Amino acid sequence: MPELPEAETIVRGLRPTIVGQFVRRAEVLREDILREPRANFARKLRGRTVTRVDRRGKNVLIGLDNDAVLAVNLGMTGRLLSFPSAPRGPSPAGHPAVRFHFRGGGVLIFDDTRRFGTVECLTASEWAERSDRMGPEPLAATYSSRDLYSALGTSRSPVRSWLLDQRRIAGIGNIYANEALYLAGVHPRTQARQLTHPEAVRLHRSIRRVLRNAIRAGGTTIRDYRTATGEEGQYARRLFVYGREEKPCAKCRTPIERIVFGSRSAFYCPGCQPAPPGR
Repeated sequence: MPELPEAETIVRGLRPTIVGQFVRRAEVLREDILREPRANFARKLRGRTVTRVDRRGKNVLIGLDNDAVLAVNLGMTGRLLSFPSAPRGPSPAGHPAVRFHFRGGGVLIFDDTRRFGTVECLTASEWAERSDRMGPEPLAATYSSRDLYSALGTSRSPVRSWLLDQRRIAGIGNIYANEALYLAGVHPRTQARQLTHPEAVRLHRSIRRVLRNAIRAGGTTIRDYRTATGEEGQYARRLFVYGREEKPCAKCRTPIERIVFGSRSAFYCPGCQPAPPGR
């Protein structure tokens, strides 16, 4: 599932190509990814100009000249691909759900194989209300280790599950939660409230390090994720534990283990992330 680095990579790729574009029409091919009738959605987009492209958590936000926000959640397999003209012949967008046609021939395609993603056109106040229900941005300059430690202290949840809760912290999914916990030396099943202050400081540092490095690498492609230009993210080759069950730890050579809780796999190194007594 695309996470913060993948959404941020897409945002940075879209800005130079779609900001300032005039939306001639929105062509809805798969209505099940919308949250309103296709006619209403198409009407809201027709004749609007793209003013900005931003991100909140895992969501790509496309601002329009009437202060509306086109909010795209990529779900598990969603992709946003930008083309200077409509693709002819075989296209990297093999499962298009919505095509946004721009004046001049350009097109932005929301492609989603499994169609768990969503595309919504919201008013500014509707989006603000939704954003307020989300946790802080982990890369924000104002988000400190003290903030993280304080929030962790209120929860009995396993820390890996806590990191996946978008109400607690926005944008982190299973890949980067596992990687950050490994770098911080914290076992994924440790109760959030049991983390010591030094552990929280290390986790805060590790979260930011992993996310920034993944953004620089263009995100992580395991299967479907692509950048706005159709390229694969390159961070997969730098993963320490995620998807590396039974392979040796890069630090201590102990085989990586996989456990399942909260209906999700967690990967960790027993040597570098031991479960402390009583946890």
